[in-house]
Formats: sequence, C-alpha cells, structure tokens
Amino acid sequence: MSVLRRPRNHGLTALIVVSLAAGCSSVPPGYQLVRPTSLDQAVQEVPEDQLLDVGVEISEARALSEKQLEKLGTNTDIRKSECRYIPYHLKTTLQQSSHWGAVQVVPPEGEVVDLTISSELVKSNGEMLQLEVNAVDAAGRVWLSRKYHAQVKQGHYTDTSQGEREAFQDLYNTVANDLAAFKHTLPPATIADIRTVSKLQFAQEFAPEAFDDYLSEDEQGLVVVQHFPAQDDPQMERIELIRERDNMFVETLNQYYEGLYLNMWEAYENWRQFNLVEQVALREAKKEAFFRTVTGILMVAAAVALQVGDLSPSVGVASGVLLAAGGQVIISGVNISQQADIHAEAIRELSESFGAEMRPTVLELEGKQYELTGTAAEQYREWKSLMRRIYYEETGFDPDVTRFGSADHAPAELPAVR
Repeated sequence: MSVLRRPRNHGLTALIVVSLAAGCSSVPPGYQLVRPTSLDQAVQEVPEDQLLDVGVEISEARALSEKQLEKLGTNTDIRKSECRYIPYHLKTTLQQSSHWGAVQVVPPEGEVVDLTISSELVKSNGEMLQLEVNAVDAAGRVWLSRKYHAQVKQGHYTDTSQGEREAFQDLYNTVANDLAAFKHTLPPATIADIRTVSKLQFAQEFAPEAFDDYLSEDEQGLVVVQHFPAQDDPQMERIELIRERDNMFVETLNQYYEGLYLNMWEAYENWRQFNLVEQVALREAKKEAFFRTVTGILMVAAAVALQVGDLSPSVGVASGVLLAAGGQVIISGVNISQQADIHAEAIRELSESFGAEMRPTVLELEGKQYELTGTAAEQYREWKSLMRRIYYEETGFDPDVTRFGSADHAPAELPAVR
C-alpha cells in the first residue's frame, strides 16, 4: 500500500516571505527616515544681530538611467521642474519657522550669504522622496550634510495648502528643525562673526585690494575676521549700498521663482497623487499575481502527488483549473495611468518654460535704465557685472582689472536702455 506524502513547500514558503520583504519600502543605508514632524517655530522674536540671511540654491538632480526613471514613474522633465519646486518650498518652510533673517532662493554659487543651503534630488515619485541636503555658513562651517527618506500615503495629499503645507511637509520640517537645532548650539558671538564674514566676503568681490587682509583662515580651515572696518569707512558704506541693491535684485529673482512654483503647484500635486495610486496599484497587483502563481504551483504539486497516490483523476482536473486561476496576472488601473500621463504632460510643458529665458528685467540705477536678459542665472551674472562697473565709476577703482589681470579681459559694460 502506497503512502501518500504531503509535498514539502518550505522552500516556496520562504520564497514568499523573502518576496514580501522585498516588496515593502525600506530605507537605504545612510538615509534618515522622516517621521511625522511639526515645525519648530521661534517662541520669541530673534534679536536683529542674531538673524542669519539664508540662500537656498536651485537644486540639482542625481542622474538616473531611463530604466530607473521608468521604474519610479517619472522622467527628466519632471525632475527638472522639481529642482525649482523643492528649494522654493524649503524657503517658505524656513520663513514660517521665524528663526532666520531674509530667506531667498538663489542661483547656484551666485550669492554671498550668511548660510547657504544646497540640495540634490535623489528619487521622487509621489509616494517617496529622497533628498540630500547640505548647509554651509560663510565661514565654511558645515551645519548639515544629511540624506532624507520620506514616504507618504494618499491621505497626505488631503491637507495641503499652496505655499504652506505639501504632502512631504514632514521632510521640509525635519530639514528646517535640523538647521534650527544647529543654530541653537552656536554662541551669539559666533553668529555675529558669520554675519561679519559674509559682509566682508561681499566687499572682497568689489574691492579685493582694500579688503583682502580683513579675513584669514584658522587652523581648522574656517574663515575668521582679522580686523573690522571702521564704522565710518566710506568704501564699506558704498559696499553696503551695493549689497542693498543686490538684495533688491535677488528679491526680483524670487518673484520669478515664486511664479514658477505657483504655476506648477496644481499640476505637480495632481501628478504625484495619481502616480502614488498607480505605484501602489502596480505593487499590489504584482503581489497578488505572485501569490496566485505560487498557489497554482503548489496545487499542481499536490495534484501530482495525489495522482502518484492512485487517487481519483478528477483531482487533476480541479488542479488544472486552479493552476489557470493561479497563473493569471491582472493589473488594473488603466484609467489611473491615463490620468497620471495627463498631469505628467502638463508638468513637461511647464519644465520647458522653466528652462527658457525669464522676461527681461529693466532696472534704473544712477539715472540710467539697464535691461537684463537671459535665464535667471544669466541675468544675475549680468547684474553683478553691472554693479562692479557702477562701483568703478564711483570710486575710480576697477575690480575687474585686479580679477582678470587687465581691463581688456574684463566683462563688457552692459548697454543702457535709452
């Protein structure tokens, strides 16, 4: 008499467990998992001499292959748009915390400020956001160098507010809180020194011969103040006037970035929501298909064992039906995919305008009007060149001769608008 032995499926069971573990979201090594986080807001007004001005640089996006982009459900145009969106929303979050002075979005390596924040977009698909953030003050002190990983659900998109709260607000709050926490570790004298260093660094751009010996590096490589300019120093007074003009132009640039941010908000919000739903649906469908396939295989194995045991052949028919059901892979959500594509196309069109030239900016200085053209970064470079020329006219000192070796190699003066 033959003995029926139940087919062993320990290996398949282990395979199911491993597959399920792989399907769950995991935090990559070196990343900080973002948890629900409220924004740390200043409980009292920060004294003027303790406020640091912050420049949030336009982000960069880590290069990903087409296969990686497809797996994430995104594309290069969307990532290009996110590199404008993320810095601006971080700016609004920092402003809401009330720990800082002026917070502005600036072109990469464009502005001399007390604290510069740069970021790199690693991954983003509406369900998950990975961001690497670095913050360095004017003295070269590293405040932050950290990688953040955040994951949201559909409910995170129901309580958003343009310019105030978005689906990944916990990540922005975490970054802002980390920066504020580091600031609290610095004594007031250090914060005052950072403000002075950035002021003198700006002065060195325009009058290096006059201000080069005001700063030096200590044994740790940090920039320190050697001596301070006199309160009534006429050169410093001119520099401070130019810096005020520079701040005004940066505010103009931020109006441009704000327009991009506001125009992008609705399409980007919708795209991320539909992309999240699609990502979850695909993952669940694949999981279901996997279970059905494994179930079918187990049933076939059981049917074979039963037939070997000389039992009724009708069991084979039943197992065949079960195998067919188990082998089906049904992926739903076609309409979701179509909706996501619609919003992705809207963002793609927006990204093209982001890369295009901003409208010409016409400024009036010293009784003359000047027109700046090109992208935001190009206009800012033209603006810096214009200010150096104005400084030369006012002082008779040409910083470009010192910088470039001769006036022949210095940038040409911008044409005035008649």
